[in-house]
Amino acid sequence: MPVPTSPEDKILTSDEASAWRSQLKATGKELVVTNGCFDIVHRGHVEYLFKARSFGDALLVGLNSDESVRALKGDSRPINDEFARALTLAAFYFVDAVVVFNSIRCVSLLETVRPDVYVKGGDYDIETMDPGERGALADMGARIEFVDFVPGFSTSRTIERMSEH
Repeated sequence: MPVPTSPEDKILTSDEASAWRSQLKATGKELVVTNGCFDIVHRGHVEYLFKARSFGDALLVGLNSDESVRALKGDSRPINDEFARALTLAAFYFVDAVVVFNSIRCVSLLETVRPDVYVKGGDYDIETMDPGERGALADMGARIEFVDFVPGFSTSRTIERMSEH
């Protein structure tokens, strides 16, 4: 991937991410992948993504599309559209690339980019992970890491606090 000149340059298609992944692998660099909705980015997200990046040489964030956020969270979500969410994530220096995916689970993205490390939040463990994601990661030999959440920070809680005022 060429050196980005704006955050928008770091928003890739699946095919572009696959080609970038090949370049990383050819140079012996480890790819870390995580995913989520990241609807209203808050301190917990920032710390989580920063920690996720520490598990390898490059961090790709799989971002749920607007359609998949609605399927997961209900018709009132997302608050911010997928481009705004992708651009916000891509603006972080520790996020190397963002790919929007249009399904509830990111199995297809994982199979396309074949990460060395997959990071999940502290609300999951190996038993509660999606079986499709876990199986795809096992098939490719990827390592799975879990990062604790920052207590008191969640998108749902942020929305609740906003509606109280």
